[in-house]
Amino acid sequence: MAGHSKWAKVKTFKGAIDAKRGKIFAKLAKEIAIAAKIGGANPDMNPRLRMCLLKCRSANMPNDNIERAIKKGTGDGETGNFEDLTYEVYGPHGVALLVELSTDNRNRTAAEIRSVMTKNGGSIATAGSVTRLFHRKGQLIISREGANEDQVMEIALEAGAEDFKAEPEGYEVLTDPAHFEAVHKQLDARGIKCASATITYLPTLLVPLDPASAPAVHRLVEQLEDHDDVKEVYSNAEFPEAAA
Repeated sequence: MAGHSKWAKVKTFKGAIDAKRGKIFAKLAKEIAIAAKIGGANPDMNPRLRMCLLKCRSANMPNDNIERAIKKGTGDGETGNFEDLTYEVYGPHGVALLVELSTDNRNRTAAEIRSVMTKNGGSIATAGSVTRLFHRKGQLIISREGANEDQVMEIALEAGAEDFKAEPEGYEVLTDPAHFEAVHKQLDARGIKCASATITYLPTLLVPLDPASAPAVHRLVEQLEDHDDVKEVYSNAEFPEAAA
């Protein structure tokens, strides 16, 4: 995990797919089943399922796995009664984290998450103290390969994007969450594929870490992400490039 760089995050996710393919697919299947159970099997009518399928596309999850997960959620298999929770966490060195998860046993999950934090220098924050450090945004990451800067910017802004940034690795498009799908659909319709497309939490202020402090934060984030119930971990840590 290098810097807060979205490019590093995309590369890290791709690498994790290769290293932990089975676990990542299992987590995605769980998300799909929950989304399908709540909102039905038709992604056109189920925004949560549409978001899950975007993640599946980024992970190259096989269609058979996706179809099985949808069937499980809609009644061809058993799923528990899951609830979504968000933990606000302070990690080592003043880093703030938001941890999103889905669980069918709140007490068990709370005990396990607290154990991870206790062992890695984290603690539960008071409600609202961490969420105020982030804003909710649609984020689309596009590689420079096969995408023209002027074209991407024009399509994105005309479709309702709030911001467009060109960087050496590629392009970042930011949207209000309500306009995320419209922007993504317009880019996709013009043949512009995203390396990552998601609604995320972006920090309003970064906490720079040096090579000595980065490993403790990295370890906490990694162990939280490895928990079966955790969907996403967002942090305001700015890791040094050497941590890539």
